[in-house]
Amino acid sequence: MLDKSAGACDRSDMVDRMSSFIPHPDATEDLRSAFGRYGTGVTVITTQSPKGPLGMTANSFSSVSLDPPLVLWSPARASKRHDAFTNTDMFCIHVLSADQQDMAHHFATDGLDFDRFDWREGPNGAPTLEGCLATFHCDTYAVHPAGDHSLVLGHVRWAATHRDDAAGLMFDRGRYGQFTPGE
Repeated sequence: MLDKSAGACDRSDMVDRMSSFIPHPDATEDLRSAFGRYGTGVTVITTQSPKGPLGMTANSFSSVSLDPPLVLWSPARASKRHDAFTNTDMFCIHVLSADQQDMAHHFATDGLDFDRFDWREGPNGAPTLEGCLATFHCDTYAVHPAGDHSLVLGHVRWAATHRDDAAGLMFDRGRYGQFTPGE
């Protein structure tokens, strides 16, 4: 039972404050807006391609399993970089810090130009960008079609954490920012 004296509201009050819709092809902006209310961290995924190092910004990263150590991310099928990432044997996920917004913007638009950033070849051959909060070097475990995206599962073979005191770069409602911890 809800306790209204403690600031709770009944179900009809909650429904009155919600804007409901049925997801369909004509409501993609409404659905995108609803998805965007879930703030996420920001990553750059890298791999080697026939044209050289390749990168892509993604906020669709998630841990999946500790045993075996698995992670997931989801490139859009419409992306020009989709096939390179879904056909590779290995990749590296970089968790960005709040001061790496420039890197996120760069790899969101240009995946082949690594000249502006310090990087080296990682233990699995994937480009490793310097100065990120964490890196996960993965072998591709599985790729599954998922609507207008693909689900890429990676088996983490090497991981590292860096800059423990730095805040992570966040993405919420189409904007970059950072989490400010409370006192």
